[in-house]
Amino acid sequence: MQQEDKKKLIRTAAGKILKKLRGNKSLYILSMEYEISTSLLNSLERGLKDPQLTTVFKLSEALGVQASDFVKMIEEELPEGFTLTG
Repeated sequence: MQQEDKKKLIRTAAGKILKKLRGNKSLYILSMEYEISTSLLNSLERGLKDPQLTTVFKLSEALGVQASDFVKMIEEELPEGFTLTG
């Protein structure tokens, strides 16, 4: 699998978890409360962008989970034995 395909899998998994944890809360409200642009949130949910580490922490706080748990949930969405390198 190509490196870019692997990165896309991670972005897609992150978007899925973000959308799941966000539930019924609108992107606009989330954006206003946590100072994350709606366009960035939209791109993250659609798997188009990688969040910066600071954004991961903001999102985690906004969604009521620890950053490590947020990353773990993303990891669990990836295929068994997934590795970005190798």
